[in-house]
Amino acid sequence: MSKIARTFARTFARTFASDNNSGVHPEVLTAIAAVNTGHQVAYGDDDVTRRLEARFREVFGSQTESFLAFGGTGANILGLMSVMRPFHAVICSEWAHIHVDECGGPEKLTGSKLLDVPAPLGKLTPESVDTQYHGIGDYHHVQPRVVAITQNTELGTVYTREEVQALADYAHERNMMLHMDGARIANAAAALGCSLRQATADCGVDVLTFGGTKNGLMGAEAVLFFGPEAEQRAADFKFLRKQHAQLASKMRFLAVQFEALLAENALPLNALALNALALNASESAPLWLRNASHANAMAQLLSQEVQKIPALKLAYPTEANGVFVVVPRHLIEPLQQRCFFYMWNEKQSIARWMCSWDTTEEDVQGFVAMVKELL
Repeated sequence: MSKIARTFARTFARTFASDNNSGVHPEVLTAIAAVNTGHQVAYGDDDVTRRLEARFREVFGSQTESFLAFGGTGANILGLMSVMRPFHAVICSEWAHIHVDECGGPEKLTGSKLLDVPAPLGKLTPESVDTQYHGIGDYHHVQPRVVAITQNTELGTVYTREEVQALADYAHERNMMLHMDGARIANAAAALGCSLRQATADCGVDVLTFGGTKNGLMGAEAVLFFGPEAEQRAADFKFLRKQHAQLASKMRFLAVQFEALLAENALPLNALALNALALNASESAPLWLRNASHANAMAQLLSQEVQKIPALKLAYPTEANGVFVVVPRHLIEPLQQRCFFYMWNEKQSIARWMCSWDTTEEDVQGFVAMVKELL
């Protein structure tokens, strides 16, 4: 962490640096407290984890196998490792988290090669994937086995359901699988106005890393397998998870968080989030959708305000909870000192401003006011 970031952490309550920086949602904390009584069998053989497995099947379909982990990188690696052998390869975007931000972990631990392709807006297409699909059957070459996408993408854009389906079809026709890094899948589904199942399993996704930490949970992630071959693909996962240090002993505290995230309830969305989702004011939503739609709505508000400032320019479309902005270089350091954020692309002077489930309109307006003041 930089000196500026450390200073910020001591003096400010909220930032636009990352949705990892936000706290745990109060409903999740309440759920954790509710199971913090008595003893339960460890390592996932508890009643709460069994209930969650059933809930995952209700949400994503009956042919769903689920496993909990506590790190997004670990979950991604294990999801890939479970369906690959070391001579296989993963085709992914040049921006993919597994390629850029996981310290070489996927290649080191899977033993497989990542084949990255250009993705101007962060998205793969069947045509771009096809540039790396070659050498099939040739023992001099790694064998493409998985197409990996991130939803929403590292550039804040969102694959449509049709785009995901096209990639799944391409992969399946060539005996490959589609893996989705869903660190922000809730934000993507909210932006698309569809269910989690419609955004994943129904579009042909085979393996999903379902992120909870960026959506109000505390160190809780899940790896989900879908379809008729889900059980077979997940057969060795429990061993891989233990071997690679992702097996939580007191798993009920992870499981209950996802239970809270996925539970149906009668709490209404706020007006701004309702507007973003084009829902009726009388409708309610589960916590995952309330959190994600609110974060997305705050990003839309920030994006709209940015576009009113001539000195700033959007680098990519704002489609979920991230706003990418070309910022005048002289503004970066003084603004970071007041409200820390990360630079996405130093050379192009692109900043990344992320909104979270607890970002408020006052946060956005205050941040924009600071930008205008410094300008």
